[in-house]
Amino acid sequence: MTATSDSDEPQVPIVCPECETTSRVPLSEVAETIERHNGGLHDGNDVAAVDPDVADRIADLAADELGLLEESA
Repeated sequence: MTATSDSDEPQVPIVCPECETTSRVPLSEVAETIERHNGGLHDGNDVAAVDPDVADRIADLAADELGLLEESA
């Protein structure tokens, strides 16, 4: 995996436990980078992914924003 661009776009950490690699890519390139890596190195299997800690945090933020974590009275 390769890191690209010095733009102001947020960088997302991508990890591949099988290759023992980590890289940061612009948010707009995450899906393409993961697909290319997994397709080229892992026969299309979902091995590389967004860092699980970051993915969990994003999910929590989205759930909070949507009001899914609010307790009903």
